[in-house]
Amino acid sequence: MGKKTVRYKTLKKLSESLPCASRPRTLRALNTLQKVIKDSSRAADTMESVLLTLRQSILNRYSISGNLRDNELFLKHVLDKSSDLVYRSFQVGNTPGLLIFVDGLTDKRLINTDVLRPLIQYGKDVKPEEMLQNRDLKEILQNRVITSAQLSAGTMLGEAVDRILSGDVAIFLDGMEQVLFASLRSWDRRSVEEPQVDPVIRGPREGFTENLRTNTSMIRRRLKTSDLKMELLQVGRLSQTNVVIVYLAGIPDDALVEEVRRRIGRIEVDAILESGNIEELIEDDPASIFPQFAYTERPDKLASSLLEGQIGILVDNTPFALIAPQTFFQMMQAPDDYYERSTVMTFIRLIRFVFLFIALLLPALYIAVSTFHQGMIPTTLLFSMAASRENIPFPAFVEAMIMEIFFEGLREAGVRLPRPIGQTVSIVGALVIGQAAIQAGIVSAPMVITVSITGIASFIIPRFNQALAIRVLRFLLMILAGTLGLYGVFAGFLAILIHMASLRSFGVPYLSPVAPLEWRALKDVFIRVPWWAMITRPDFAGSEGDRRMDAALRPRPPR
Repeated sequence: MGKKTVRYKTLKKLSESLPCASRPRTLRALNTLQKVIKDSSRAADTMESVLLTLRQSILNRYSISGNLRDNELFLKHVLDKSSDLVYRSFQVGNTPGLLIFVDGLTDKRLINTDVLRPLIQYGKDVKPEEMLQNRDLKEILQNRVITSAQLSAGTMLGEAVDRILSGDVAIFLDGMEQVLFASLRSWDRRSVEEPQVDPVIRGPREGFTENLRTNTSMIRRRLKTSDLKMELLQVGRLSQTNVVIVYLAGIPDDALVEEVRRRIGRIEVDAILESGNIEELIEDDPASIFPQFAYTERPDKLASSLLEGQIGILVDNTPFALIAPQTFFQMMQAPDDYYERSTVMTFIRLIRFVFLFIALLLPALYIAVSTFHQGMIPTTLLFSMAASRENIPFPAFVEAMIMEIFFEGLREAGVRLPRPIGQTVSIVGALVIGQAAIQAGIVSAPMVITVSITGIASFIIPRFNQALAIRVLRFLLMILAGTLGLYGVFAGFLAILIHMASLRSFGVPYLSPVAPLEWRALKDVFIRVPWWAMITRPDFAGSEGDRRMDAALRPRPPR
């Protein structure tokens, strides 16, 4: 209740700073609200949202006053206790003016050269009586005086607050019932570097940064077409984070684009700090362990996805772009697959699928066979395993759980520590502790080999979020193997397949094009056919049958 009272007093001060014509109506609403707070304890539970709504109503409904002092008082009430806010008074002839901007978000040099100096010089060149008689002062300042490339005008107080906090410079003049906004945004930013999460073997060595406009320019450089659309949305009541929906008009289905736009538009949250916040709020099945979005730092990866009918989501302040819809088999593809020869990359892709099954099933199969189905093991190998486990005090299931949990902890420690130290800890920990555990008789050598191969296999999966899902499911299959043997492993694997078959990513089946089966699309699933054979786009996201190259591009030997 105390916080609501403080917020009420703040709103009352805010309303008192409004232009005179707007003041009575707002004060009446606040007085009524105060009576509700005093008279009804039940209503007090919802006062926070009511007060926030009223504050936003004040900002959105009332326009700029012709009285410079009223505007200044209002903005100082709204933006109070903001030490980084700069109020710069100036004179244009005999007319007082005010610049408001956030220190650190704007370029002060451009403010001096493009805004402040031209305004003061114009006041010296024009006679005061001519300025007073001029009714088109805004147009003159906008078209002849201020030299900023991006200049616009606004009439609402709420718009002025949003633009100032976004890094624009607000220009107020006494007697002018509009405010001019000069876009002179400038802040420290990270330079374009090689992607860290998506390592590059062959391909462009530049990655997205935390600056949204830098990221959109990288896409524009790769797709120089008017069909490339970038729709800007603002998400987050407090953060007002810029989110850009990127797609190629005419390739994805219009209903898919509208669905992405609708899901992002309905997000009501305080702040969006990273693209992962949006991912969890708009995915089809939030209870599924499998990722329904891909994320990438590579502009070439996003550009190639757009060409296949997918949609990109760029979020300000993060270098990770989201790609949707996404299928399981696309998660097993790497950008480098398309920059090397098709025969070699087909072999590499098949190796990935083999190691995918190893990462998921190998520990569970070892537990099931060594505990319940020893008859399936060759005799020589069985004797060797029995000899290595002779002095081990734990059953295979407990032994495997100890080693897997240790390995996951070691991997997490390597990620969280500084990079040089983390690599050292991972290597030394795996070698020294593993060997010491064998010599101490805590675990057997076959188990260490099994866990090591499993760990290596999980690193081969190209997408980190997909590898995380496999790592978690491995533990579930190990529990089933320790209780039900191979029956439990097969039942768990079947349950995973059933779940994946029922999963959707923006309406696209997660196992597409294998389930449902689309023969033509299999040319880029388990194998990668040559570029000259990829004549049409994939049969999902509404791009079925779209041709992307001439059928006569197959290289032919000279005659």
